[in-house]
Amino acid sequence: MDPFEGRRVAPSILAADYARLGAQLDEVLGAGARVIHVDVMDGHFVPPISVGPLVVDAIRERVHAAGGALDVHLMIEAPERQVAEFVRAGADAITLHWEATAHVHYALKAVRDAGCRAGLALNPATPAHAVAEVADAIDQVLCMTVNPGWGGQQFIPESPAKVARLRELLPDSVAIEVDGGIDVEKAPSCSEAGATLFVAGSAVMGASDPAEAYRRLQEAVGGL
Repeated sequence: MDPFEGRRVAPSILAADYARLGAQLDEVLGAGARVIHVDVMDGHFVPPISVGPLVVDAIRERVHAAGGALDVHLMIEAPERQVAEFVRAGADAITLHWEATAHVHYALKAVRDAGCRAGLALNPATPAHAVAEVADAIDQVLCMTVNPGWGGQQFIPESPAKVARLRELLPDSVAIEVDGGIDVEKAPSCSEAGATLFVAGSAVMGASDPAEAYRRLQEAVGGL
C-alpha cells in the first residue's frame, strides 16, 4: 500500500527526543505510522536551525524497512539548491515553500525529476489560490496551520476554511497536508475540510507514549 494513501498521521521528528530517536521511531512505526515527517530549517527562512541530510540518511533504513516513507519539509531559502542532497539521503517526498524561492516551477520539477513526490507549502498568510499556477506540478500541498519555525504553537482557527478552499482548487489526486498545532481536538476539523496528511510533532513525538498518542490521533482523523 502507498504510505501516502488514505488519511495519515505523520509524526514529526522535530519534537522527538534525539537521544531516543531510533526507539521512538520504532514505537510509532510499530503502532502503524507510515509517513515520518522531517522538518529542515536553515536559520534564514525561519530563525531556528534543525536537521539536514545526515539525519534523513540515518533514519531511512529504519523507516523504509517498516514500509514507511520520509516526508521532508524544507523550510529553507532557495530549496532548489538542496533537493539533490535530500534525494540522495532517502527522501520520498520533498515539500518546499512557495515563499522561499523565485523559481517554484523549477524547484518542483527538480523534485519530481528525481523520483520524489513534490510538495508545495503555504504559510498562513499566503492565499490558497497561490497553488493554481502549479497545480499540475505538485503531488501534495502543505497548509501551515501555524507560522513556521517553532514547535508547540497555537493552531490558527481559520485553517480549516483554507484547507476547504485548497480542496476546491486542486484535483483529488493532490493530497492536502496540515502542519502546526495538530492534535486530537484540531485535526478532525481539518479532516472534514479535506486534509489527508496530518503532521504531529508535540502531540505524538512529544507525548510520554508516542505509540498510543499516534493511535488516538489516527483514530481522530478517521483512520485510513
